[in-house]
Amino acid sequence: MKRDARVSRAIVLHLVKLLFVYFQISGVFMLDDVDKRLLRQLQAEPSLSAAELAQRAGVSALKATRRLGRLQETGILKGQHAVINWAALGYAVGVSLRITLDKTQSRAFDEFMDAARTIAEVTEIQTFLGRVDVRLSVIARDMAHYQTIYREQILALPHMADIEALMTVATLHNDESLPL
Repeated sequence: MKRDARVSRAIVLHLVKLLFVYFQISGVFMLDDVDKRLLRQLQAEPSLSAAELAQRAGVSALKATRRLGRLQETGILKGQHAVINWAALGYAVGVSLRITLDKTQSRAFDEFMDAARTIAEVTEIQTFLGRVDVRLSVIARDMAHYQTIYREQILALPHMADIEALMTVATLHNDESLPL
């Protein structure tokens, strides 16, 4: 009976090692409970120091620092950023532009993206598969400012076949955190 338990344990350990190697090779990374606790705390309050984060996650500061380093190395933790309230800075208008590109030219997509990135009021660019190719999020101080941006910069973007503007009325839910 003891021998069977040792053999079973050896098999399980071997399988765990194989899975670890597989995940390293494939680029897939599995989170354990410690990683999840650290990420949950970091999502909830990104300004925590390493010591505070470790304490809230129930691990030592050294372990937390090592784990966070590993999460950064694997690309899971890409960094931290400030969330800016554009309305508090006087940008009261938000518009989502859905754009269909003229895809008859091979460089159309790249040229459009390069030009769209130069517009300071474009805060987000997303690409899609389907009828709509690109969505731009645009902020403006007021409707007159938006009209200036639209006429002078948006309509000057290359390779647009169609554009639809959706005015933001209210943002009811805006949460990028993952359920860990």
